[in-house]
Amino acid sequence: MRRLYKKYLNTYAAVHRNNSTKAEVRLWCEVLRKRQLRGFRFRRQVPLGKFIADFYCQELNLVIEVDGYTHDTYLETIENDREKDAFFERMNLKVLRFSDDQVFNNIDDIREVLENYASSFPEKK
Repeated sequence: MRRLYKKYLNTYAAVHRNNSTKAEVRLWCEVLRKRQLRGFRFRRQVPLGKFIADFYCQELNLVIEVDGYTHDTYLETIENDREKDAFFERMNLKVLRFSDDQVFNNIDDIREVLENYASSFPEKK
């Protein structure tokens, strides 16, 4: 099978996994880890194409991005996010973005959004 990412990104992804933001850690531990979301398996910091997705579930065709304040402030970051989203969408992946503030202040709302999305797929046992 053909690799769907740039091999050099494995190193960057490993660094990101070992240096996750507090918001990413919270979302991972409280919602995504150990198949907590309807039995679906999520992976952290996954290389896809020339990008790294914060969280990825192949079974749901879902990418979850957690954005810090720089994603709203710096033009370069905003443009990169648009390019990243467009690439993922061309791969038929649904992209859901949540801010750090949403993760810290509304984790239950995020869980509900993800549950609603996942409910259209057969539940994993």
